[in-house]
Amino acid sequence: MQKPVYVLEFEKPLLELTKELDSIHQKSLENNLNLSTEVRAIEKRIEQAQRDIYTNLTPWQRVQIARHPKRPYALDYVEMLFEGYQELHGDRQFRDDRALVGGTAFFNGTAVMIIAQQKGRDTKENILRNFGMPQPEGYRKALRLLKTAERFGLPVITFIDTPGAYPGVESEARHVSEAIAVNLREMAMLRVPSIAIVVGEGGSGGALGIGVTDRVLIFENSYYSVISPEGCAAILWKDRAAAPKAAEALKLNAATLEGLGVVDEVLPEPQGGAHNDPAQAAAALKYALLKHLNDLRALSAEKLVSTRYERYRRLGSYQEEGVVRN
Repeated sequence: MQKPVYVLEFEKPLLELTKELDSIHQKSLENNLNLSTEVRAIEKRIEQAQRDIYTNLTPWQRVQIARHPKRPYALDYVEMLFEGYQELHGDRQFRDDRALVGGTAFFNGTAVMIIAQQKGRDTKENILRNFGMPQPEGYRKALRLLKTAERFGLPVITFIDTPGAYPGVESEARHVSEAIAVNLREMAMLRVPSIAIVVGEGGSGGALGIGVTDRVLIFENSYYSVISPEGCAAILWKDRAAAPKAAEALKLNAATLEGLGVVDEVLPEPQGGAHNDPAQAAAALKYALLKHLNDLRALSAEKLVSTRYERYRRLGSYQEEGVVRN
């Protein structure tokens, strides 16, 4: 069994069992001993530990999996599922934002427009990608690609994976909130099918800036929230160390989002997270995309816009004493 290359805190008991199994294998080889009984016993303990850990994940543990450095990012899914991806650069106003990428591609023979938030794998790439936090020019580039897709009748597929839009002084100076707000308005009126997939983190308006779509899909160990757990903890408890408590309060799990109607489908992941078997995660995404794209392409532009409007009007409804209020 291959050792994990990056182990989260709650996975350490599993790592110890894996080391014990490797040790028995090594002992068997060095001394030419038949230790199959001991091997099977350890393997059963590993299987039980996996069930105990991964079937009872807390919201905070799911956030940690969503941030796993080996988790497949947007461009990994693009490489596995799409053909002929051609990246388009720049917002035609300021510069090219590498935290938000996009371009044309083919999905199952259909031309589509991809818009994606992209993180980096190491320090150098994270600096290049600004840790997946787009600046105003990123959202304006996304708007340019949305309008291009609408002009040519291309379905739009967006990949959400950001802790939030970049909050720096230069970002505020170039009006990041206005750039996001314009995208919310224009995506709401887009006359082509659109699908968003939350593949990792979905934080605040930075995620929503490319998330006002006909359908929203989310991987089961991803999160989609108005604020990050650390940000919530800093505001409510004045201590970022209270992030696990904040994650619990924010109900950061995909199943809750589906129950509230915030997302339309939860995509299954391999045991322990998508990083353990990216191909399996990609296969689940492909199946869902085919299904939802087929449904949406059957609708007229007018029906798409009206249905999308109704979808977002339903969010935030609640019931009090038998009366539904909005």
